[in-house]
Amino acid sequence: MALDTVCVGLVGSGFISLLHDEALRRVPGALVVGVASPTTGHAERFAAERGIAWHASDYRALFDRKDVDMVILGLPNDLHCEAVVHAAEAGKHMVVEKPMALSLDECDRMIAACAKAGVMLGYAEELCFAPKYVRLKQLVDDGAFGRVHLVKQSEKHDGPHSGWFYDTRRSGGGVTMDMGCHAIEFFRWMLGKDGAKARITGAYAQMNTYVHNDKTDGDDEALLILDFESGAVGLAEESWTKPGGMDDRAEVFGSEGQAYADLLHGNALRAFSRQGYGYSVEKGGDTKGWTFPVFEELWNYGFPQEMAHFVECVREGRTPSENGEDGRAVVEAIFALYASAGEGRRVALPFVTPARRPIELWKRRAGS
Repeated sequence: MALDTVCVGLVGSGFISLLHDEALRRVPGALVVGVASPTTGHAERFAAERGIAWHASDYRALFDRKDVDMVILGLPNDLHCEAVVHAAEAGKHMVVEKPMALSLDECDRMIAACAKAGVMLGYAEELCFAPKYVRLKQLVDDGAFGRVHLVKQSEKHDGPHSGWFYDTRRSGGGVTMDMGCHAIEFFRWMLGKDGAKARITGAYAQMNTYVHNDKTDGDDEALLILDFESGAVGLAEESWTKPGGMDDRAEVFGSEGQAYADLLHGNALRAFSRQGYGYSVEKGGDTKGWTFPVFEELWNYGFPQEMAHFVECVREGRTPSENGEDGRAVVEAIFALYASAGEGRRVALPFVTPARRPIELWKRRAGS
């Protein structure tokens, strides 16, 4: 029976949970009823600021609530697996933030737990819902560019919002783990056909730590190349070293044409301020001088559209277009990319490794 209202619980009270809550407010038939965060005072403050009626420090108390239909997990990467298994055991549908987990074994445990419980496991990849990129995908599918042989994607800013991203014991890796996961699923989706994602056959990567050596042993700049079964290539540049705010772009090249998409700057003003002002764009930093204040930022990223899709899938009992199998495929490619950077060669997929974290492959095989 379809649900009239999907009641949602948020796990985590950081930046990503703020985006999820804001996005859900734009989704008809969705209602955030609670938030949980283990950090003292965070859930209480988040609930008060956002007008959410209930809060707790233990997410299991949120899972025990009978009025919660779906939970959205905005936790550090090392906590994803445990939280998903607990949510599945409580019978909750869920959406897990990228990357899905620290290892393929954890991904498999998460998928199995959700399948056993008969609950949805959604994988949060907002780029596949961003309006500009959705339109780009439509053009690719319509044959506007002929046979596509190259897709590029880049995401660049000056570093993550929270300190745990720099701790590779918790995050599993650096910028490749944090933002390369966007590019991997973007390529699989953009090059896919008839609802199926494109299959990756090989991976090559060059990465290093150029700017944030005092904070992390993870990569802060990475060039990633993925080979696909169709013969097409995906080329990504991911960076934590660029000041001045978020920069997210994509390009598609085919036998009959090409296209260029700038996710944010085409939806921004060009402004100059001597004294600065409050906010320009995500990770914008200083707003003095020339800046590009963005409008409808959340919509441009695709967060409301993404949340509307997951809510609809819960309501109608459907499998989401971005799901646990997609999250697992991304993690597999991430491991292959770190192995490639460590070995200095192309790595074939499927790729299986006993490593517990992707960065281990880069550090161990690079001899560092």
